[in-house]
Amino acid sequence: MTTQSNNKLYITTPIYYVNAKPHIGHAYTTIVCDIYARLNKMLGYDVKFVTGTDEHGKKVEQSAVNSGKTPQEFTDEISQLFRDLLVTINANNDDFIRTTEERHKKSVAFFWRKLQEAGYIYLGEYSGWYDMRNEAYFNDDELIDGKSPLGGEVTMMREPCYFFKLSAFQDKLLAYYEEHRDFIYPDSRRNEVISFVKSGLKDLAISRTTFSWGIPVPGDEKHVIYVWLDALVNYITVNGYPDNQQQNDGYWNNAIHFVGKEIVRFHAVYWPAFLMAAGIPLPKQIVSHGWWISNGEKMSKSLGNVQDPNKYCKLFGSDSFRYYVLREMSFGEDGNFSLPSFINRYNSFLANSYGNMCQRVLSFIYNKCDGQVKKVSLDGEYQDFLNNIDKEIQDGYDLAQKYQFNRYLEKVEKAASIANQFVDSQKPWAIKDDAELLNKILYTMVAAIIKITKAISPVTPIAAEKLLSFIDASGDVVKVSQPEVLFNKIDETQDFDVYGD
Repeated sequence: MTTQSNNKLYITTPIYYVNAKPHIGHAYTTIVCDIYARLNKMLGYDVKFVTGTDEHGKKVEQSAVNSGKTPQEFTDEISQLFRDLLVTINANNDDFIRTTEERHKKSVAFFWRKLQEAGYIYLGEYSGWYDMRNEAYFNDDELIDGKSPLGGEVTMMREPCYFFKLSAFQDKLLAYYEEHRDFIYPDSRRNEVISFVKSGLKDLAISRTTFSWGIPVPGDEKHVIYVWLDALVNYITVNGYPDNQQQNDGYWNNAIHFVGKEIVRFHAVYWPAFLMAAGIPLPKQIVSHGWWISNGEKMSKSLGNVQDPNKYCKLFGSDSFRYYVLREMSFGEDGNFSLPSFINRYNSFLANSYGNMCQRVLSFIYNKCDGQVKKVSLDGEYQDFLNNIDKEIQDGYDLAQKYQFNRYLEKVEKAASIANQFVDSQKPWAIKDDAELLNKILYTMVAAIIKITKAISPVTPIAAEKLLSFIDASGDVVKVSQPEVLFNKIDETQDFDVYGD
């Protein structure tokens, strides 16, 4: 968990590599960031949430050639798919950065010159293993069964290139990790990074000459800048670099990079070293999550088990997809995605515990009480009930701030369960001759529904807005319009096509 030094917060996804169309992993990271941003905005923070696409490199150039397009045509097309996904999953980002934009090219060139002026770049020759799929370099002792540690095929590369003096930052990085113990989350990733750095840092090749699709090295345009140096700079490009050269606007002090576990090294080792060399403060935190598997197996085209976020959102709505991925995965660990578990969670909570409770209470008020209840002072068991709801919700917020998103939703679910138990025990539908008691029960339940709905609104914003539109609590009387069903129950016997490539 990060401790904010002001009321500003800067939340980033990794910028997504455009060699192929987006998949569930991209959707998950973006949803996590969006929900974290919405929650903190609701709690009063001034939040900037950004995402985008990483569009340079040999792999993109090759993918473009294979598709019969120019690299720019290819990246335009794939980048648009990532923009479309944002709409599909209802992400409310504040900016979208493409590394082919002029603002970014200017930023990267300036950043390169800062590293060069500081004496951390030199010309040499690279000889070693290159993983094109992940655009990463590896030494002999890092290969696993002839492949890179990221699982990609490697080829021996030998070419002139510029190097960054990464070796000069080994002790500085270790000291920083020790002083800022929450810089890398979770601890398992932190331990991996420290182990890697302690094993010895070698200088990093940061340019290529064997292809041209990239940002040219200032002053030596035979070279293009290494795609990871290019890509990582996006985080300060969006935050106004190089005009805002020191990144001292308050956002960067509380920058949180959410990333998949496979790219922690780039963000927790290379990026901090680059920033130190350029004289820029480090982001607040690197937060990594696990991978999704499908029905107990790794997702792959050949197995036909790749879950398609677009299909889930089209069939069941973005709210339900957002809820499921946040609830199903224990953040930081791998998660198992399956249609049966999706339907079970959807029906159990969204359709039943929460959705049905809201529907039956508001419908009762609309149909039996002329659509209104008077506001009254609450005490005793009624206030105790609402206090219990508040406690569960506050506990949930606290857990979300520690990135325990599934447990945050458990607390919201617990609040809904308490509300269901309360209304079942009070039996308002059985009260015939005590209008005052009936009003007190229903007013209490409306207050609980509003609290629970606001608590889950970062996850299910469409349903929350719809539900709250049924209730007008602005006056002395709470007015309720005819409610609609928020989540129709899914027929689990029906066949759904939710797989894609």
